[in-house]
Amino acid sequence: MDNFQIRSEARRLLSGKWWMLALVWLLYWLLNSVSGVNLIVGGPLTLGVSALFLKINRGQDFQLEEMFSGFNDFGRALTAYLLILIYVLLWSLLLIVPGIIAAISYSMTYFIMADDPHISATDAMRRSREMMMGHKTEYFWLMLSFIGWFIISCFTCGLGFFFLSSYTTMASAIFYRKLKGDNTIIADTL
Repeated sequence: MDNFQIRSEARRLLSGKWWMLALVWLLYWLLNSVSGVNLIVGGPLTLGVSALFLKINRGQDFQLEEMFSGFNDFGRALTAYLLILIYVLLWSLLLIVPGIIAAISYSMTYFIMADDPHISATDAMRRSREMMMGHKTEYFWLMLSFIGWFIISCFTCGLGFFFLSSYTTMASAIFYRKLKGDNTIIADTL
């Protein structure tokens, strides 16, 4: 799957769900923007949203409240969030590029955790690094391919980012399943 195919599949999977998922991102942003709470709720929310997008990716129904499912696994989600934040920050102190590489290396961590509720945060991070070996540039170009949408979102007083977040997260979920070797096509694409 090339970037065009991944983006096309992401749009197809998001069809009819854009507004509901914009609400997910609005709630995510509101809960994360409360001063001082981001460090506490960021991990569980990211895990819940990752699990939700994997469900949609697999053609399963979802409910809005599933975005909070990461709180059922609070310790593991918080640990991953804090460790990723620290590692990316430390690598960023060297220069911006090592920080970007570190962020990309750990980009699959929450999808891995959503798929395997028994894996530890550190093992999920290690698995993400291994999974992204040889694929970091590919993922970087995939994310960079959204630059036009990013620019357009800037002109919408930020509202476009609620939709762009769904688009990029679904593309990341597709990329994750591709790396995992799970390239099954959902029945309604036929």
